[in-house]
Amino acid sequence: MPLTAAPGPAGCQLFGYVGIEAVLDQMKIKTMKTGFEFNIMVVGQSGLGKSTMVNTLFKSKVSRKASQPSQEERIPKTVQLQSITHVIEEKGVKMKLTVTDTPGFGDQINNENCWDPIIKYINEQYERYLREEILITRKRKIPDTRVHGCVYFVPPTGHWLRPLDLEFMRRLSKIVNVVPVIAKADTLTLEERAEFKQRIQEDLKTHAISVYPQEDFDQDPDDRVLNDRIREKIPFAVVGADQEHQVNGKRVLGRKTKWGIIEGERSPLHPQPPPGYRGSARGAGELHP
Repeated sequence: MPLTAAPGPAGCQLFGYVGIEAVLDQMKIKTMKTGFEFNIMVVGQSGLGKSTMVNTLFKSKVSRKASQPSQEERIPKTVQLQSITHVIEEKGVKMKLTVTDTPGFGDQINNENCWDPIIKYINEQYERYLREEILITRKRKIPDTRVHGCVYFVPPTGHWLRPLDLEFMRRLSKIVNVVPVIAKADTLTLEERAEFKQRIQEDLKTHAISVYPQEDFDQDPDDRVLNDRIREKIPFAVVGADQEHQVNGKRVLGRKTKWGIIEGERSPLHPQPPPGYRGSARGAGELHP
């Protein structure tokens, strides 16, 4: 005769101290020792400030450009993938950051199937991790080379997404978290930027392209509220800067212009631009809704 569980309350009253709360402390200590792994891929045409933007996000020279590239190096004939890994530590927390760049993407006259090497690379990292995970005698810590997110840089044209942009995000969004950003957003006025963002949102909706955060992450009501706020800001308008300037007695990352300094991590600018200036009033701080 099969046994059935007797109905009862969802919780159970404890008669004394068990030590369940100590589990969180143990997990924190273990995580502090081992650290985190975060693998990010940046995709976009040359000259959109991908390396500068990555350096701005992580406040370090995690992505470097060639000092004096030759003519052949400036425009690769095919899409090449280059990864660089750094260990970043902040307040005792370590993070192993791997940035994968894709020089050559979108730089050719014929960009047909230029996304194939990128898709192949992403799938290979999934397969490599899966092979390690299904082994009977697994490693205590499996090296994680999977791409956790792909930041796609959209040229600040102010018009619509190009067929290349749409096709790339349509294909990549099925296998990785894609985060579209408007590169060098300070080249657009506030009105142009708002219209451009609206057009991109319409393009993504029309072509059924699901970018991060996907609706699968909306199971928790609190997560749904946060994700909706993020979706309203997609695509993010970003301004990268890797040089420090003095603002109100503080050293900040920013770009110096004729009228002031565009801070890379804060929304307000110092000072306000003059009428007619073609600059954005927000920096990379918009990445943090």
